[in-house]
Amino acid sequence: MPDLCIPQASSFTLPRKKVFVMFWHQVNLKLPPHQRGFHLVTAAVCEALPEISQLTHGLLHVFIQHTSASLSINENADPDVAEDLEMAFNAIAPEDLPYIHTMEGPDDMPAHVKASMLGSNLSIPVRDGRLALGTWQGIYLCEHRNRATARSLVLTLLGETGA
Repeated sequence: MPDLCIPQASSFTLPRKKVFVMFWHQVNLKLPPHQRGFHLVTAAVCEALPEISQLTHGLLHVFIQHTSASLSINENADPDVAEDLEMAFNAIAPEDLPYIHTMEGPDDMPAHVKASMLGSNLSIPVRDGRLALGTWQGIYLCEHRNRATARSLVLTLLGETGA
């Protein structure tokens, strides 16, 4: 009995389709210091990668190189969302818990907890030269320290260009 998952040589022909070229590109994006809270950085990410416009489809991987800040995708239309997120995460990981790791200040260990919950990376689809975010979605830098430094993101773009 023939294997139905493998086309038989006599009946199989590849369909003619447009040729695509695989594309990889990586840049480092240094964000200036932000105050504690949730900050939209979608525009900064897109400005750092004009090559996105060349892709017919692909994936953008965003990685933050820090343990006291994180990344998130959330609503970008109402600024109250950012304030409410900050309030909620402060309630989940308050500074007054009896943390053992306190050498870097009372906001440091709660920052690590929040960063662990939200994560250090995002994967965003690319379609027709643009990030395929939803209508009200944006990329947030989630700054969890009171006196933060500049933050570094590694942006890796993978996809295909129509040749």
